[in-house]
Amino acid sequence: MTELTDPMERPISLLSNTMYGASLAWCVKSGPRFWHTSHRNFARKPKSASSVQWLARQEKDPYVKSARAENYRARSAYKLLEIDDRFKLMKPGHTVIDCGAAPGSWTQVAVDRVNALHTNTSKLQGKAVAIDLLFIPPIDGAKILDHSDFCEMEVQQRVLSHVGETVDIVLSDMAPNATGMHDMDHEKIVSLFESAWKFARHILAENGHFVGKLWDGYHLNRLRKELHPLFRSLKVVKPDASRKESSELFVMGKGFKRYLVQPHEKQTGQ
Repeated sequence: MTELTDPMERPISLLSNTMYGASLAWCVKSGPRFWHTSHRNFARKPKSASSVQWLARQEKDPYVKSARAENYRARSAYKLLEIDDRFKLMKPGHTVIDCGAAPGSWTQVAVDRVNALHTNTSKLQGKAVAIDLLFIPPIDGAKILDHSDFCEMEVQQRVLSHVGETVDIVLSDMAPNATGMHDMDHEKIVSLFESAWKFARHILAENGHFVGKLWDGYHLNRLRKELHPLFRSLKVVKPDASRKESSELFVMGKGFKRYLVQPHEKQTGQ
């Protein structure tokens, strides 16, 4: 895993999505709320050169192979596993919200790490809530809120009804559909990141944690400066499981200082 500190050392390269794609919505009023794929039948067309290259890359990708072998729904599971192994964010008994969860690989990791199925009866049982505009097949141990726009207040209220007033961890793997236009794509994913962060700063418990995905760009330093004072540790990391050609980065905040955001609350440590 690479930890990025100097803005000049950060790679700026072509944008890419995960194997199955994350949430295809972004929280701007002028933008589309979802993407639609026609269900009409079309004549089978020969695979394009790019499709052939993509399939070949998938077959050679060790994370794709591992995901199949370990029953993860996407290779992106290993990004969260790397982050959690290094920074020790999730523990049995924790409550986790996974934003942009489809197809569910991060939620699978969260269910296991927080003991949501209570398979280890000697440890506390946690909770995992998964949210996405897209369909999410059921995951044992997780509450699924699919076909739900996280950016809408009503959906956020539904989340709170399942977890209570505060949670331990908010994860955001939300991403728009990449156009290949760097500045436009960066603006879209920043909007999603800020939506998740705005929600997280209201519901994270004292010493809670936040992980949000970004594509590298000019807003990164601003966001890092905004979040840094509110966490005991803030890192910008690129897991080894992220593709080398991708500009994907994750902002990881550990140890939320809720007392700075909600100074009138009676604080209790975790």
